[in-house]
Amino acid sequence: MKIINLDHISSKPLIPEVKQAMIDAINNDYANPSSQHKKGEQAADALAKARESVAGLLHAKTPKEIVFTSGGTESVNHAIKGVAWANAEKGKHIITTNIEHNSVIRSCKRLKSQGFTITSVSVDDKGRVDPADIAKAITDDTILVSVMHANNETGTLQPIEEIAKITREKKIIFHTDAVDSVGVMPFDVQKMGADLVSFAANTFYGPTGIGGLYIRRGTMIWPLLDGGVQEASKRAGTENLLGIIGMGVAADQARQHMNSRLVHLEKLKSKLITELPNHIDEYIINTPLDYSLPNLVSVSVKYIEGESVMLMLDDEDIAVSTRSACATGSLRASHVLMSIGLDHADAQGTLVICYGVDNTEEDITKFLGALQNIVVTLRDISPLYVKKH
Repeated sequence: MKIINLDHISSKPLIPEVKQAMIDAINNDYANPSSQHKKGEQAADALAKARESVAGLLHAKTPKEIVFTSGGTESVNHAIKGVAWANAEKGKHIITTNIEHNSVIRSCKRLKSQGFTITSVSVDDKGRVDPADIAKAITDDTILVSVMHANNETGTLQPIEEIAKITREKKIIFHTDAVDSVGVMPFDVQKMGADLVSFAANTFYGPTGIGGLYIRRGTMIWPLLDGGVQEASKRAGTENLLGIIGMGVAADQARQHMNSRLVHLEKLKSKLITELPNHIDEYIINTPLDYSLPNLVSVSVKYIEGESVMLMLDDEDIAVSTRSACATGSLRASHVLMSIGLDHADAQGTLVICYGVDNTEEDITKFLGALQNIVVTLRDISPLYVKKH
């Protein structure tokens, strides 16, 4: 039986064009891009072509502003720690929010142990930060503001352009974790105004283990890794050429099919939200409908545990998530859901439904039918649920 994958937030499947490009690259047997012989030059050309494609996806002014990394987590670590280390003489205060990805939270925690001060700004009940609160948190010692563009658990989009205007006026470096939005929806670094943007290939149907960091020209940042002079001395180590080639093709495909993909994803989102009340009651939609990712809906189902629902859906060959894949295994309720005001019980009853271009309306229909039966079963044995007569 075909597995219905509604857990695209963890990783999206490779599209055929990317698979073929990577197979061709394997068959071509590329050399090291840093080598000076002909095969090395051929590899360097492939690297440059992919960099141009990725730069085009983000609307960077020049491909030189793109640094390839091992993925979103490294890109975030590089942005936050690199800026902190390079600008420590100017100040040691960093501002972020309380709904960030663990890569941001733990990078800031590490810097705190090194003498930096971290301010975490609260969000509203839909997970959105008020730019005015960012402005209030700024001090003479502030060197960096890091606010994610799209939340990976609720899909909430942040007012990045407004925050960028504030940081630009204050001459403070601004980083945004855009891992879950770049390639999924239009993203223009010139319009957004961020100085640093973290992203990953697997978000837009490229391979895992490869990502990038956009670094606006003139931004003071130190390398995260020490070693060779690869990536214009910004990221040491031989490049993952196979992954980069796949990422370049995925970026081209994302640009070419962006509009049609968005139409499809919004149709699936509308069907899910519109038909959900016909299948279950007493639930909370945590995803704001007017400013959120087109491919994600977070739902907290009352009186049951989300992990139980996930496992029972898995038995029905339907894959969903309960939270960020990077936080799987934690017994604590999601810090994101607690930050938007959910109580512990409702937070534990949360499902993250993330669909992609490979999903159909029939997939949503099957998911809703399975969910209805599972919710009835679990509520029948729940000590918290009181049946309505």
